[in-house]
Amino acid sequence: MAQESGHGVGRRSLLRGGAAALALPSLAAAGAETARAVPRAAPAQSLGGRPAARWGVQTGDVTSSSGLVWVRSDRPARMVVETSATETFRSVRRYPGPPVGPDTDCTGTTALHGLPPGEQVHYRVVLADPDDPRRTGEPVYGTFRTAPVRRRDGVRFLWSGDLAGQGWGINPDRGGFPIFEEMRRRNPDFFLCSGDSVYADGPIAPSVTLPDGRIWRNVTTEEKAKVAETLAEFRGNFRYNLLDEQLRRFHAQVPGIVQWDDHEVLNNWYPGEILDDARYTEKRVDVLAARALRAFGEYTPVRTLRANGEGRVHRVVRHGPLLDVFVLDMRTYRNANSPGRQPADAQGILGAEQLAWLKRELSRSRAVWKVIAADMPLGLVVPDGRTDYEAVAQADPGAPLGRELQIAELLRHIRSRRITGTVWLTADVHYTSAQHYAPSRAAFQDFAPFWEFVSGPLNAGGFPALKLDGTFGPEQAFVKAPARANVSPLEGGQYYGEAEIDGDGGELTVRLCEEGGTVLFTKVLRPGLVGQ
Repeated sequence: MAQESGHGVGRRSLLRGGAAALALPSLAAAGAETARAVPRAAPAQSLGGRPAARWGVQTGDVTSSSGLVWVRSDRPARMVVETSATETFRSVRRYPGPPVGPDTDCTGTTALHGLPPGEQVHYRVVLADPDDPRRTGEPVYGTFRTAPVRRRDGVRFLWSGDLAGQGWGINPDRGGFPIFEEMRRRNPDFFLCSGDSVYADGPIAPSVTLPDGRIWRNVTTEEKAKVAETLAEFRGNFRYNLLDEQLRRFHAQVPGIVQWDDHEVLNNWYPGEILDDARYTEKRVDVLAARALRAFGEYTPVRTLRANGEGRVHRVVRHGPLLDVFVLDMRTYRNANSPGRQPADAQGILGAEQLAWLKRELSRSRAVWKVIAADMPLGLVVPDGRTDYEAVAQADPGAPLGRELQIAELLRHIRSRRITGTVWLTADVHYTSAQHYAPSRAAFQDFAPFWEFVSGPLNAGGFPALKLDGTFGPEQAFVKAPARANVSPLEGGQYYGEAEIDGDGGELTVRLCEEGGTVLFTKVLRPGLVGQ
């Protein structure tokens, strides 16, 4: 495990990077009156003063020469980013950013180009009065590492998902989201968020009584008092998570690669769905999803998305010669959830266009390891009601049917093109596990063996392990899950995974970790081989 000071991250820079975060109400103060909504950024939309970035900074989709920097202002402003090779900022490069205002909820993203590969980049975001550029707010600091171009430098990253779900929000008694401070101290090159970055369908109550009589207390806000339907409510879900100081400090140091799943909109959604849910006045899921995607694009630095919700979530983020990350979108293009027994299914869970894109990009990749970042698992049976299924597997261990047909086509393509180094990473199911898929155990056999690793949640309810579907021959090498549903984070069961690629031999070591620092399971994979 790398120490906090590793890879050239200066202590002063980290402290400054989190300094602006402290401008928001502290968790201790917020916890004193959790029934009352936490005040929004103060002074809220005041005409006096200077712009302030009270929600911290984020970086996303960082490569060897580029990256995105995100900020939110408390009023209309002009965004400017300055980068430096050192935390002294004696010599800076200036990147003029966009104006931020009501159209984007005062959020903005600036693209950085021409960065040095494999180096620590220090940056600061300055917000200026749009009418008087001399009137600027206090800079907000952050740092990140660009991807290396030399193989021997190696790569190490974390992944997980599922934040503030099932009513388990920011608990001041736990210090908020403690898992982010733990992950920050591991100082990874980046963090892959595998979906459910917010729970727009999950209201946060001031308190929850646990089965043993203890009280879980939540910081609350107006937008988290009900399910999200309006654009303002979806935006409020993203702002809610950013109330946590530890998350903001994590963002200031660790770049993100973020995808979405269902809870950014609502549980188990699919395009064209019409809701039968009394909590919603807007029943058209397509309308809700469009608003959610816009908020997601405003609050998440994603290269292929614009703040107005146009563009796409699926993309490839290249991280030097050792790693390409293929970020999937298993929501936007899927067909309706069903029993999944249809003998032909061109749309599947990815859609025909995304499947063609994925096959093409995998064939083009020259990276040693090709991580397929899926927001749902392949062989775990995830039900949606009594008869339908939510993910790929549908509890029939025979030949591929329904959405399995599309995955079978992809796996056949990987084998026929002799694409090596594919590893699947996911979250979604609220426990951690490792599955090995092999044709010798499978009903469908035209594929090369591979591994799938599951992690999460970050701060949400834990759930029992799901059954395996035998179509692709999964065998569970490890699983840790609670015995009952919706176990609170106070009882443990919060997980993240770590993947480390050795620069000398190219080996990929995957570790499944639990909050508190315990490594539960380790698997070492050798490059260029299959069936490990």
